[in-house]
Amino acid sequence: VLLVTIGRLTMLRVALVAAIAASASAFSPSSFLPAHGLRTRASSSATGVRMSLEKYKEELRQTAAKIAAPGKGILAVDESTKTVGKRLQSIGVENSEAARQAYRGLLFTTPGLGEYISGAILYEETLYQNHADGTPFVECLKKLGVVPGIKVDTGLEALPGGDAIETWCTGLDGLLGRAQAYYKQGARFCKWRTVLQISANTPTALCQKEAAWGLARYARTCQEAGLVPIVEPEILMDGDHDLETTARIQEKVLAEVYKYLSENGVYLEGSLLKPSMTVPGADSKKPVKAEDIAKMTIQTLERTVPSAVPGITFLSGGMSEEEASVNLSVMNSIPRKGPWSLTFSYGRALQQSCLKTWLGKPENVKAAQEALLARARANSLANLGKYKAGMEKSLDKAGTFEAGYKY
Repeated sequence: VLLVTIGRLTMLRVALVAAIAASASAFSPSSFLPAHGLRTRASSSATGVRMSLEKYKEELRQTAAKIAAPGKGILAVDESTKTVGKRLQSIGVENSEAARQAYRGLLFTTPGLGEYISGAILYEETLYQNHADGTPFVECLKKLGVVPGIKVDTGLEALPGGDAIETWCTGLDGLLGRAQAYYKQGARFCKWRTVLQISANTPTALCQKEAAWGLARYARTCQEAGLVPIVEPEILMDGDHDLETTARIQEKVLAEVYKYLSENGVYLEGSLLKPSMTVPGADSKKPVKAEDIAKMTIQTLERTVPSAVPGITFLSGGMSEEEASVNLSVMNSIPRKGPWSLTFSYGRALQQSCLKTWLGKPENVKAAQEALLARARANSLANLGKYKAGMEKSLDKAGTFEAGYKY
């Protein structure tokens, strides 16, 4: 009798487990759907995001290749309203919308600019602004053969948990929607600038990871909207560290950046890199030559940047116009394994002579445009490894380095 009872209890337990399993199965989401139900929809929803990248892939590749074309580079005009105000103030011009419009109109109607400049990075105000004659600035650039771009980050903030001097770059919230609107307005590439600073305690591992991950999320998000992302992990020139220290840290930073770009599925052929040149700190007492900078920069890039990236567009970082051109030219005149175009994405190192010539006066516009063209020509030659110091005029002798520079 005892054995029979135990047997019945065992059978009841088995039946109960089976019933619970059947009940759970009955109430699972897939049981309410046909063969192509929720799972298929979830899968297609996930692929829907990937499909956006597939849709733009060829356009992204073509845009990146156009920007990185031989003898061409980028004019960076993406200073914030506050920062462009400093530039205007330096020549005695009030920071008004009319003054900003006049200056940008001067730049974007320079005859022949498209022979040397392939892209222009704009601030949001400029992307939606018109020339004095009513022509949208985006159209002015297109007429010159220059691709319009846009700065999409929303600035730097103190990094919680990092060192006191460390920051992180904001702007991921709502980025996809903004990027789609910028594409509709005519932008075809974009920029996100994050910075790292070298000191006895920095960059911390936290700051380095935050910078790399933020750049990767930005890059993938903007490719979904059809914009070629410029990845910009700037190593600030602040400090007294030597060239070798910069190289060691920059190598680690770039390696981590490309690790996360890979993890996020960023299409490298449709992207660009905008690094600092590998230079010593601004307060370093150890002298270096342009050849030293060129060799160390190329070594750093060859160890970290995949060959699929079409172009590396250097920032000037406060170097003088001549210094930025000469360093770039030397880099392009020595043998290297890396296949990418080594070119420029200069702001201050393209505009200083232009600003100082213009002085806010309409009668100086033509001369200011000629000054801009001179520096554009200089850097075009530098991209080809053919520029020598003094080949083009410059009114910028000292450079524009600012400690802790913010846009």
